[in-house]
Amino acid sequence: MKIGEAARELDVPTHVLRHWEDVGVVVPERLPSGHRDYSEEHLRRLRVLRACQDVGISLADIRLILHRDEPERTEVIADHLARVRRQQARLASAERFLAHVVACTHDLLTRCAQCSEYSATQAGPTSQEVR
Repeated sequence: MKIGEAARELDVPTHVLRHWEDVGVVVPERLPSGHRDYSEEHLRRLRVLRACQDVGISLADIRLILHRDEPERTEVIADHLARVRRQQARLASAERFLAHVVACTHDLLTRCAQCSEYSATQAGPTSQEVR
C-alpha cells in the first residue's frame, strides 16, 4: 500500500507518516520505484503507535516499545505502566470526592472533613513523581 492509501486508512496526513519513518518508529519497505510500501504489519504497528500516543507516550518511547530487541524496552514500559496506575489512583480518588461533593450538606466545602481530607491528599506531586 502506498503512503497516500496508508495515510487515508489511518486518518493522518502523509507528512506524519514520513516523520514517523524519519525518526525510525515505523519504516516501510521501498518498491523498486522508490515509493514507500506499507504492509498490513506496518499498518498494525502504526495503529499501536497512535494508541500509544493517545495515552501520552513519546515517539522515542514508542520506538522502544515497538522493537522488542531494544535494551531499555522493559524499563520504558514499566515506567509508563506505573504512571498509568498513578493516574488511575488519582482519578478514582477524584471520582470519590466528586460523588461526595454532590451529596455534601455543608455550606462550604472547607467545613466538610471529607472534602478537606481529599484536598489535603492532592496538595502536589510526591518527590518520586517530580523529575
